[in-house]
Amino acid sequence: MSRRDLGKAMYGAVLAGASTDAAAEATPKNAPAKGAPAKGAPGGNVTLIRGAYVMTMDATRGDLPEADILVRDGRIAALDRALPVPAGADIVDAAGAVVLPGFVDAHTHGSISQMRGLYGNTPETAFFPVTNRLSAHYTPEDTYLGMLLSAVENVASGITTTADFFDIVRDRDHAEAGLRALQDAPIRARLLYGMKSKTTADPIDLAHVEEWQRGWAQRSAGGRLSLGLAWRLPQDLDDAQAWTIKQREWEAARRLGLPMQVHVSGTVPGRAAAMFDALIGRRMLHPNLQVIHATDARDDQLAALEEAGSGLVVTPLTEHRVGYGLTRIDRFAGTRRLGFGIDGSALAGFTDMFALMRLVALTQAGATRDETAVSPRRLLELATVGGARALGLDAEIGALVPGRAADLQIVRLDAWHLAGFDGGDPSGLLVYSARPEDVAAVMVGGRFVKRDRRLLGFDAAALLGQARSSIRSIRRRALRADP
Repeated sequence: MSRRDLGKAMYGAVLAGASTDAAAEATPKNAPAKGAPAKGAPGGNVTLIRGAYVMTMDATRGDLPEADILVRDGRIAALDRALPVPAGADIVDAAGAVVLPGFVDAHTHGSISQMRGLYGNTPETAFFPVTNRLSAHYTPEDTYLGMLLSAVENVASGITTTADFFDIVRDRDHAEAGLRALQDAPIRARLLYGMKSKTTADPIDLAHVEEWQRGWAQRSAGGRLSLGLAWRLPQDLDDAQAWTIKQREWEAARRLGLPMQVHVSGTVPGRAAAMFDALIGRRMLHPNLQVIHATDARDDQLAALEEAGSGLVVTPLTEHRVGYGLTRIDRFAGTRRLGFGIDGSALAGFTDMFALMRLVALTQAGATRDETAVSPRRLLELATVGGARALGLDAEIGALVPGRAADLQIVRLDAWHLAGFDGGDPSGLLVYSARPEDVAAVMVGGRFVKRDRRLLGFDAAALLGQARSSIRSIRRRALRADP
């Protein structure tokens, strides 16, 4: 048995079928998780979601109270009140619920998701030392599990699209394991292919990236996945040799038409500003590149980003945690392509876009001493269509518009912490009160991946057990190597 097939056998149990026996069997090579969109296939049968408060997040359509959504062949076919019921349609009663686009996690690190809880805010247990030490002892199976765990938690929380900055590509086996995880996961995703670790100067395996790109149609899970580059600037911005490598990677991405993401961040004073200045000075900003963090970016730097047409993704939960500074959303008021990212559940603690929006709102109000400083509606836009726009995917996702992919979530308002709401604009309720458990259903590409608050196609208990086993083995190997 090959290492790839062994990995599938080890983690096949988390891809639960309709029967008890299916949960215990290994998933066949290249088979999709049951309940997830099938590779190469359109969305499921015709679905009619009835009577919901629909937040289209589209500027021209706005909100549609007590409206219906017709989904056909994986796409939104119609939105209106009292739509006729097609023969054989799956009818979903959403009266009293809110339907909005799925959240877009525009930047994350899925492969390390089983490291959650290991960062203890001491010099020895800080994020980068722990992550770098443990990731050096990953097997491809650990990589597969981490990325699968991240993606499954995402969809359970209402996130339907993620951009995974995959920067622990220790070798091609790990790369293939990461890709396989996103193929098996019930999510729309962009895999950003990176280096061997977060700090290494080793170059990206561009030959492997080009190989993937040539055959991407067979790797994309029916178009659900896209490919990009997880690009990092040199550790030493004055290192000419390192810049030669980085320039080669940048040019390869441009030649292949691949989107790129790059971190502009750091706790050392002036480091982030120098990184941003390097991008500007070397004319490396362009529309197919997204800058990540840039928490303290100057006005002239943001103006250069806007002029170049680049996207910007902020990740407030992790930016606050590692000390990059306060993420004040007013700093980016002039940035058109702005979205939110979870930045990985290991560091953020959870894949909770509601908590992220709430943090942004509270930070802005506290910093300005003004309760009205930020609009809940604006935060919902950034979590949906804003993230799609930042990634260059807004023609396909991010808003509920006929013709676009049917990626959406249904939020039920029947919990104690949502009690008392009596209609009208639910934006404030969602931002300040809602939680992931209120997301009763999630649809990706016209197929339900969560319904009646139950994740479809996955054995959650098995997945959690595998995560514990994985991190236990990783730590054991790390301890033997460096006691």
